[in-house]
Amino acid sequence: MHAPEKRSLVRAAYVYQRQQLPAAAEQADVSLATARRWKADAETEGDDWDKARSVASLADTGRATIVQGVIEDYLKLHQSTIAQIMEARDFSPLAKAEALSRLADAFTKIMSASAKASPEMGRLAIATDVVKRLTDFVGARFPKHAAALLEVMEPFATELAKSYG
Repeated sequence: MHAPEKRSLVRAAYVYQRQQLPAAAEQADVSLATARRWKADAETEGDDWDKARSVASLADTGRATIVQGVIEDYLKLHQSTIAQIMEARDFSPLAKAEALSRLADAFTKIMSASAKASPEMGRLAIATDVVKRLTDFVGARFPKHAAALLEVMEPFATELAKSYG
């Protein structure tokens, strides 16, 4: 007789880690026959491990796709906003620096939320935090350089997404 935790280990390895049943059984230190029986019993009780495995796989893939789509949409909006700021003639360098700082803050928040939803995006979140700190620094200490920084930040944000996204 095996502890209930063993059955949970086999199920978790099979469903979430996508191991083959023999490997899941070996990991939990039970025979393949026992793992097959548990899987069949679970299906009889309404817990289809194969369906659960498919759903888990789809959820992982779907989440990454959604996160990537949100980031791409935001980057397009971010870049068009930067272009509008660059073209605006009624913005002082200080106002442009403040607008850039706000955009960088929004960018950081989007990337942070994305990193939580999709851990592989964490590297990009760190990179964007560095960008935000740079824009805040330039806005506070060198506001006359805000326009030049805006010009550089637009293509650089795209490079960050390519490199770290």
